[in-house]
Amino acid sequence: MRFDLEGSNPLRIPTAFRSSPPPTPDEELERFAALQSRLLDRWEKVRSLDAGRRYIVVVPSLSLEGMSYSSVAGFNHYEERMLFTLAMLRHARARIVYLTSQPLHPAMIDYVIAQISGIPSAHVRERVSFLTCYDATPKPLTEKILERPRLIERIRRSIDPERAYMICFAATHRERSLAVRVGIPLYGLDPELVHLGTKSGSRKAFRAAGIPFPAGVEDVRSEREVGESIADMWEADPKLRRVMVKHDDGFSGEGNACLDLDRLESASPGNASHSGRVEAVIGALPHMRFFAKHENWPNFRSRMQALGGIVEAFVEGVDKKSPSAQLRITPRGELHAISTHDQILAADGQTYLGCRFPADPQYRLAIQDDAMKVGEVLVSKGVIGRAAVDFVTFRNPDGTWGRSAIEINLRMSGTTHPLRLMKLVNDGKYDPNTGVFRTRRGEERCYVASDSLMRPEYKGLAVEDLLDIAAVHGLHYRPWTDSGVIFQLTGALSQFGKVGITCIGATQVEAQQWFDATQTALDREVGLPPGMLSVPDVTDT
Repeated sequence: MRFDLEGSNPLRIPTAFRSSPPPTPDEELERFAALQSRLLDRWEKVRSLDAGRRYIVVVPSLSLEGMSYSSVAGFNHYEERMLFTLAMLRHARARIVYLTSQPLHPAMIDYVIAQISGIPSAHVRERVSFLTCYDATPKPLTEKILERPRLIERIRRSIDPERAYMICFAATHRERSLAVRVGIPLYGLDPELVHLGTKSGSRKAFRAAGIPFPAGVEDVRSEREVGESIADMWEADPKLRRVMVKHDDGFSGEGNACLDLDRLESASPGNASHSGRVEAVIGALPHMRFFAKHENWPNFRSRMQALGGIVEAFVEGVDKKSPSAQLRITPRGELHAISTHDQILAADGQTYLGCRFPADPQYRLAIQDDAMKVGEVLVSKGVIGRAAVDFVTFRNPDGTWGRSAIEINLRMSGTTHPLRLMKLVNDGKYDPNTGVFRTRRGEERCYVASDSLMRPEYKGLAVEDLLDIAAVHGLHYRPWTDSGVIFQLTGALSQFGKVGITCIGATQVEAQQWFDATQTALDREVGLPPGMLSVPDVTDT
């Protein structure tokens, strides 16, 4: 034993770090169930202002099985979007441990903390800790953390495991494993229920909820099943023009394909036998329109065989829009409507680019009501956490709006952080009776948001440059008017020329004006001509 130089006191030499072996699958399920039984108590105590400290571990990992991680520009920087969770530090006893793949820019952390209304920035800073993997590889953050047992131990040392829970962007088997390894419950979907959020699971939930959704078939896997299903649908509706084929785990339009039946007129009902129609459809599958870049039928077919998918009628109609309704299910099993949005999609009509809040008043309460019916089905299955239901709406000949539910997302989505950022800056509240958001002064607020403001010419702009441009052009959020611009995804700007913005105004017209002004300012600063706006103008309020 070694002794110090002053006398006979032995020095405590740290033993070598030894991580405990990961639990077996059965042990993990057992431990996870035991942890989840404590979630309600932890969640309620974090929300209370008692004398004890409470900890929230934030894991903003894009754990999405249907995503091609390497194809998403600035993939790792999407972890920045959950900085809205710092608003939870309004609770004076709350503390946050925030995990990332790479260190966040200090200026961005200061920027978000400064936006939190109603609490001194210094009091927030001392109650948030950031831990990082220093790993830029294109794979989910949670997977990186699980590969680093010493980092897991640092998480444990940063919290009191008896007073903590974990929140994440999406809950999969990875997040379950991490919750068990850290020893804290997970406020999110039990991964055993993830099938409820697949395309097939969504259709089954819609059917149970009794809401409108497209004609179709779930749980198809083989080429033959796809052909038979389409032939049956065509015979049931000879006017059917287009059919969607979707992977069960497709993400943001990837994993979707469209078959145009007008090109198969010789095989239409009345012109061919059932078997002839099936063979004609199967022969046309390689020529479908695939919405993922570089997709082809052999690869698409292979993934469908492995994971399953659906076939459903393409929703036709005039003046089509793609709104969504967001829900929250608490650990008590309470169901809340928290927002509606009109999604902004790319020209292909499938790829998500951004959103407008709130959705059109002509249908927003109708889709919210449908989503709540779906939420009741999810509650009955034991789901907790966030969920979103996507719809297609269309104008009927009599001028009314029809609607059709398309899918459920059992996770945070691209519409989550804009709303939470707006709440962060003005501490307002969503009114489910009207579908609008009101500030603490009772004033209505809207926004236009996108994570896809991207130009090659923006590359090289640092976070400091962005904040300076915003200051010079008067774009920053203005608390005295509760309007302006909030930036996110700033870490992707210099390398990828990509940044996210949430533009808040008293009307959607004003919010769009903030959006246009921001892009105009950035374009001007990099020498681009005006008039190249990414998001279409809004023509009403």
